[in-house]
Amino acid sequence: MTGILSAALLLVSCADSNRRYVRKAVRIMDKQGIMATDSRWWEEYECAMDAHPSSREEAQEIVRAAAKVAGGKHSFLQLAGSVMADATSEWPAPEVIFMGAIPVVQLPPFSGNQAEGVKYASAVLEAIPEDIPGVVIDLRGNTGGNMYPMIAAVHRFLPNDDQMLRFRTRKRTQWIPLAYAVQVAGVPQQSRIVCPVAILTDAQTASSGEATLICFRGLDYVRVFGAPTAGYASANQPFPLPGGDRLVLTTGCDVSRTGEVFCDDPINPDVYSETPLEDALAWITGD
Repeated sequence: MTGILSAALLLVSCADSNRRYVRKAVRIMDKQGIMATDSRWWEEYECAMDAHPSSREEAQEIVRAAAKVAGGKHSFLQLAGSVMADATSEWPAPEVIFMGAIPVVQLPPFSGNQAEGVKYASAVLEAIPEDIPGVVIDLRGNTGGNMYPMIAAVHRFLPNDDQMLRFRTRKRTQWIPLAYAVQVAGVPQQSRIVCPVAILTDAQTASSGEATLICFRGLDYVRVFGAPTAGYASANQPFPLPGGDRLVLTTGCDVSRTGEVFCDDPINPDVYSETPLEDALAWITGD
């Protein structure tokens, strides 16, 4: 009898734990989610808060579904195992390839630590000379991560102003000046290089890759070539959950210096092209 009672108590304890897991996540979404403001969310909120998941897997599925309503398509649940894997992953460094006198800067996704971020930005800053006729910034395949090393890597082609990028949450707007982005990345700010800037995008340009693109929005010496981006131009914030999981929730939309607001919609290029590198080089050289 004692064993049966103990097993029953364990089941009740597990059920309570799974319900607390869901409720904690849903309360975070309710306070922070960029889209947790309408009737659709309130329906999802009530459903999730009333749920009695019988397993951790069922609880996770409830949280996943609610996150898409509260934060949109950029929000997700990161399980404990993948959180640990991210902390130990190796991230590719940018490459600078010269096409004649024109540097082509390939910026890959990045989610490494501070020291790796410094290496990331420095790999570009140290490779580009002062006197160049133009530059190509290749954001194709850049699925995101930490935007600050990306912006720092190409900051010499941006004006030193406070209008570069904003994050708009439900309660406030956060400005991201160029000097702040470079400081966070951990590299010294360098003098500006004034030249034509061509940017390449594709359907995999996402998240921080799109944020880097938006920093150049509205500048008359910039032209974007390629295909529309993925449409994840928003700010995510991680929140720890019981058991080591992490709720990655969209809490803000990206806003450009032009005042355009970006979130779940793709960003179109100036020039649709199946040969964006060739077209970008031709635009820079005037051919």
